[in-house]
Amino acid sequence: QLHSSTGLFNGISPNEAALLALMETTGYSMVQENGQRKFGGPPPGWDGPPPPRGCEVFVGKIPRDMYEDELVPVFERAGRIYEFRLMMEFSGENRGYAFVMYTTREAAQRSIHLLDNHEIRPGKFIGVCVSLDNCRLFIGSIPKDKTKEEILVEMRKVTEGVVDVIVYPSATDKTKNRGFAFVEYDSHKAAAMARRKLIPGTFQLWGHTIQVDWAEPEKDVDEETMLRVRVLYVRNLMMTTTEETLRQEFSRFKPGTVERVKKLTDYAFVHYHSREDAVTALHLMNGALIDGATIEVTLAKPVRCVYPIFAGSSLSPASLLSLKPGQFSSAVTLLEYYCYKNSWALPEYYLYSTPGQDGKLMLIYKVVISSTRSSFMPDKVCTVLEDAKELAAQNALWNLVPRVRSLLLFLPSPTVLSLLLLSPTAPVSSHTAVPEPSPTLSLPPPHRDSISPLIRTLPSSDHPSIITRCVRRGNTGMEEGGGGEQHLVCY
Repeated sequence: QLHSSTGLFNGISPNEAALLALMETTGYSMVQENGQRKFGGPPPGWDGPPPPRGCEVFVGKIPRDMYEDELVPVFERAGRIYEFRLMMEFSGENRGYAFVMYTTREAAQRSIHLLDNHEIRPGKFIGVCVSLDNCRLFIGSIPKDKTKEEILVEMRKVTEGVVDVIVYPSATDKTKNRGFAFVEYDSHKAAAMARRKLIPGTFQLWGHTIQVDWAEPEKDVDEETMLRVRVLYVRNLMMTTTEETLRQEFSRFKPGTVERVKKLTDYAFVHYHSREDAVTALHLMNGALIDGATIEVTLAKPVRCVYPIFAGSSLSPASLLSLKPGQFSSAVTLLEYYCYKNSWALPEYYLYSTPGQDGKLMLIYKVVISSTRSSFMPDKVCTVLEDAKELAAQNALWNLVPRVRSLLLFLPSPTVLSLLLLSPTAPVSSHTAVPEPSPTLSLPPPHRDSISPLIRTLPSSDHPSIITRCVRRGNTGMEEGGGGEQHLVCY
């Protein structure tokens, strides 16, 4: 530990002298432990608990010979620093990244806006983004008759720092859970210690060997973005509840306010014409009873799908085989990967058209995989080119891999399909993008014979599909089927 007191500067290196001078000036302490050097935490005069989640930022691409005496003054421009953690090598150099915790979330956001892609030295640019300290564990193979209160009590018996337990009722029987839970801890350290204790696979609860892994934390969305959201996410619906019922219930306070409703299994998205009406409905409908089920209502969180590229970042060629399953955002890409994996030729897409009843041109793709001597065509047509291609790829996957069918019936999400098809033993994540598909029109068999070819497209690698989706983050887990099999499902 470094101590700041007058007269200790003789016989030490310039770097140490600079750090001691910083401590002398600011009054912060500094200690090095477990491969990191901590400046502050708490700062002088701090009284109370540490800042809440969302106050910490991650800093990358730091020059290896740059230390706190240069970095701290830069990051103090955004606000008061609670703690600065610089990752260190045994050699004394830093490892190129650090974590800065501010005393407020506003300061953390200001730091991102001010210092992301900041030129810290001539030709050297740093990257700054929000740090997600994961405090949530996924616990699987829990008896389905256990309540949230019972699970909370049991987890507090075997682990420390448990704050809350998130349990979702079964889609078909609201008196039972779905066979898993998410356990929230008061800190990342507490969650890590709990995971270390439970991870060996021999730990039992109520006589069941449980599965434990990290749950990907739900990303924070900045306040400015959330202030523009006019879509509600509705959870815990009955399977029998219809979109028309939801439209009536959510516009009862002011008829005509609902723009549209999209329901998938036991959850739905309710779109409003205005932000004000969405907020009013949120307060009125959260906890309401619809068709015998107590529903949960929140604002739908937009997912940020594009990120800045840091100046000086190196780019190298990549193939589909190098991607993780969660990085597949469409069935088109997933089908191409599946062909790669089986050493097949790439899928070829043939576009056909047929006139619709309202005069619009309806589109449909036929997928041909020459290596298997097979072709696939869905029984629905679309008005949008990219959606027609996505539908064709989903249909091909449906026919190529029978074990995805039961999942597609309930949730046709390419991300979920990729986890099931390509990495069935991969760690379970609570991040899954749920698409809201564009309108499609069923195509009766006689009509299918009258479609006419429009163009022959290039293989999907040369003709990428770009699809804009309305998505919301949800929780993902393993649910046991009637025959004891495990299904990956999204909520």
